[in-house]
Amino acid sequence: MRTFLKLSALFCLLSAPAMAQATRTWVSGVGDDANPCSRTAPCKTLAGTISKTAAGGEINAIDSGGFGAVTITKAITIDLHNVLGGILVSATPGITVNAGVNDVVVLRGMDLFGVNSATKAVNFLQGKALHIEDSTIANFDMGVDMPATNVGTLFVKNVTITNTVTAGLNLGSGTTALTGGKAIIDHSRILSSAIGVDVKSAAKATVHDVVIADCTIQGLHAQDTADITFERGVISHNGIGAKGDGTSVVRLSDVLVGNNASGILGTVSSFGNNRLAAGNGTAGTPAATLPLQ
Repeated sequence: MRTFLKLSALFCLLSAPAMAQATRTWVSGVGDDANPCSRTAPCKTLAGTISKTAAGGEINAIDSGGFGAVTITKAITIDLHNVLGGILVSATPGITVNAGVNDVVVLRGMDLFGVNSATKAVNFLQGKALHIEDSTIANFDMGVDMPATNVGTLFVKNVTITNTVTAGLNLGSGTTALTGGKAIIDHSRILSSAIGVDVKSAAKATVHDVVIADCTIQGLHAQDTADITFERGVISHNGIGAKGDGTSVVRLSDVLVGNNASGILGTVSSFGNNRLAAGNGTAGTPAATLPLQ
């Protein structure tokens, strides 16, 4: 009988299904993190949901809510489209991405709002790529920070970043080593900061169809050996519109640089199709004129 009971217990243990992570999970403003995060039993927070979501999976929202800060350590998509997907934080980052070097993370439909000296809306520490799409960021020290030790690629599309203290987008920060990743910023708005887009170390940024405005120090800034190409957009009502320091490279094509205290300074080159005589206190002179091809 004793042997029979042991064998029965072992059989039950082996036959019980393991707690599998789902490929698609759900979060709700009235959910509970004790739930399995299914469509009919959603979780309450992103932090609670991500632990029950398989690598490469997707988190969606059933209804609007404040879903809390989250740290992402694997490939995942968080898509909060069609609801008010809020993340409100105080004195901490809203989203930290510290994934594997081959992991791709997608953040879509986010409303990130900082209070009481919130640090960074998105802190992109490591990953192959981070996509931020159709989102708003407001009231942080930095909107998006990507340190120079991260050699991945940041994609920003249709994002509004406003009222940040230090920088809207801060790329290649935190080290004197001349390393850094890449960024593609498309159809976005960076407003009301000290610096709109600040690119350091050896980071490279391509900016397309973007408005950078109302920044007290610089709208667009490159340092060290950073490389920025800005194609079509507006740099307006800033202290300095665009500035390149050190041996950095800044290229402007079809950009209106208008109504700044100073238009351009330093290592800023022009393709000859920009508008600099547009109400700047001092327009500035391009460091070089590049050929159109």
